[in-house]
Amino acid sequence: MHNYYFKDTIESFLNKSTEEILGSITVANPFDATLFQNLSWEQQIPILKKALSGYQGTIFFEFSVPRMGKRIDCLVIIDNVVFVIEFKVGENQFHRYHVEQVWDYALDLKNFHKPSHHVAMAPILVATEAEGSLIEFLLTSHNDKLLLPINIGKKRLADIIHNTLQFFENESYINVDEFASGSYFPTPTIIEAAISLYNNHTVEEITRSDAKAINLTKTTAAISSIIDSAKARRKKTICFVTGVPGAGKTLVGLKVATTHLDKEEANRSVYLSGNAPLVAILQEALTRDKIQRELDDGNRITKGKAKQAVKTFIQIIHHYRDEYLVNTDPPYDHVAIFDEAQRAWNKEQTVKFMRLKKKIPDFDYSEPEFLISCLNRHQDWAVIICLVGGGQEIHTGEAGISEWLNAIDHKFPDWEVFISPNLSDSEYAALDTIKRLQEKCEVTLNEDLHLSVSLRSFRAENLSLFVKHLLDREIELAQEVFSRISENYPIVITRNFQKAKDWLREKARGSERYGMIVSSQAQRLKPYAIYVKSPVNPVNWFLNDKDDVRSSYYLEDVATEFHIQGLELDWACVSWDGDLRFSEEGWKTYSFKGSKWQNINKIDRKRYLINAYRVLLTRARQGMVIVVPKGDSSDPTRDPEYYNSTYNYLKKIGLKELTK
Repeated sequence: MHNYYFKDTIESFLNKSTEEILGSITVANPFDATLFQNLSWEQQIPILKKALSGYQGTIFFEFSVPRMGKRIDCLVIIDNVVFVIEFKVGENQFHRYHVEQVWDYALDLKNFHKPSHHVAMAPILVATEAEGSLIEFLLTSHNDKLLLPINIGKKRLADIIHNTLQFFENESYINVDEFASGSYFPTPTIIEAAISLYNNHTVEEITRSDAKAINLTKTTAAISSIIDSAKARRKKTICFVTGVPGAGKTLVGLKVATTHLDKEEANRSVYLSGNAPLVAILQEALTRDKIQRELDDGNRITKGKAKQAVKTFIQIIHHYRDEYLVNTDPPYDHVAIFDEAQRAWNKEQTVKFMRLKKKIPDFDYSEPEFLISCLNRHQDWAVIICLVGGGQEIHTGEAGISEWLNAIDHKFPDWEVFISPNLSDSEYAALDTIKRLQEKCEVTLNEDLHLSVSLRSFRAENLSLFVKHLLDREIELAQEVFSRISENYPIVITRNFQKAKDWLREKARGSERYGMIVSSQAQRLKPYAIYVKSPVNPVNWFLNDKDDVRSSYYLEDVATEFHIQGLELDWACVSWDGDLRFSEEGWKTYSFKGSKWQNINKIDRKRYLINAYRVLLTRARQGMVIVVPKGDSSDPTRDPEYYNSTYNYLKKIGLKELTK
């Protein structure tokens, strides 16, 4: 199957009639072409014939961009340049979202289509009736031979092609066959993946399939095998999946949940997360997408109805828990996927909540213990899949993974246990519990249950390793990893917030999302108009466009580790306050109470704060700027010494200062 509807040499294209070309495109289109689509192609063809007269090269119509689920109107390769052309037939203005559309197409090829990595590329928006134009042959600091979008009316296309070829005259010629058949290794955001999975029940065509990312497939297959085995043998099973930050644990969970979304075979699954912002954002993204798809098909659906359908697939863990406090029946689902299972509450926190908020004085379970007991109500079989992030507990009462293992050990020893061998690593703090469990229960170690490669940052698979060394104060190891990732993944530091904002805006292209993120304990950034206590709506912050003041793009509202965990930005500004201070003896941890900083002495709370920075420093897919302000010697809560040691530590690792 071709990744385009039409391909021809320019010479042959020029000699064919519009009807012949239109017929070829229509035959290749697996969907019913609308009248508007046919009219659009009819008008594009003569414009292109006029502009391409006298050139040799290759032309494609409807070239596929799988990750976006879209197709480029026209892609032309002449000599050493790829022209990505988007037509807006009948339009006389250059709307921002149309400019971003053609830019996003070019960026998607540049980032994920292997033959496009090193070729010269020109995104062109043709608003056919526009009289003016916006023509700048400009490259950016990315140095990847991708021009800024060129906006023109139909009369200027020939001039632009000529001038672009002159601009790139020293570049190598492009092998067209290799380009058309080249490998495409996309890395979707979790929002893009969720939408694709929910609609198509497959994620294969939008995710990487190269050898480095192959264990995503292995892990999904291992879980499916465990589910099938439990059902066939009428067993109850719990399965622990580990992974580095951004490795795709949530993606695995969503894949398992959607695999069983429509089945009537009594093995329906539900995806559950205690991460309320993540659930709210995914539910809203899926709802908006569902409404738009219905509109595209000529149907109307209320937002409430669309959201109700989405909620059967993805739920907040606490709503699920509360339902089965009242309902003593077995859950409808035989398979429950708990994302970020390490964030489930310990017994003390759960009992306190149930007594004060739910008025249940005799509740006597930890959250993991109660959730297992719900699935244990099934008479035949059940499977629980715990997706576990190491070093990601960031809130009081978050038990870590040992609470799940203890619950099996003490209350459900007849359950089978499948464990990633990496669960024994120090960051999961579960080694002793695993040893005790192995003495009593049937425990199987399975290497396929660990995701070792970060897919979040397609530019730096070792970002999480770098952050681990940075936070462990292993300077030489951090320096070594940084030297490997810094060429493709820029990390810069500054003491000036305006410089950081300017850097973000310059780096981000098309609709790439950027924003400011900060520790929830960073209360002394107020002088820089950063208010961590001011409530931010994560749905608006993450999903709304550049013209919405509530969106991340405005760089006014900031998201904390609680809003951002499990999600990602393309570019991030990490704002570092005096709550976490570097010292040779170890990180010094503080919380701001009343009018001054106070030492954090509890081991758990120290760990939560360091983990908060681990979350912040692993959110960006393409690069980040870290701001460590200078402080103010006239303000005892912002003594420069609170900041200087951290800034100097980051410089020592090798991070470069922004100069402008």
